[in-house]
Amino acid sequence: MTASVAPLNRTLEQELVALARGASLECLVCGEFVLIRGGEVECPQCGLSLRGESVAKVGLQSDLQAG
Repeated sequence: MTASVAPLNRTLEQELVALARGASLECLVCGEFVLIRGGEVECPQCGLSLRGESVAKVGLQSDLQAG
């Protein structure tokens, strides 16, 4: 019996939401671990930073409707 691995494709917006809420600890640019402190997300490796309002405004919208 062989198990197959289904690919997981996520959009950049979904990745940002996961990073902003702390569900992901992986930098979107370089893949290293990020630091999350007081509402700020920073990558010590490449310098990516999401601060204050940019983290708070990240929202996920979907074009799917229940029906």
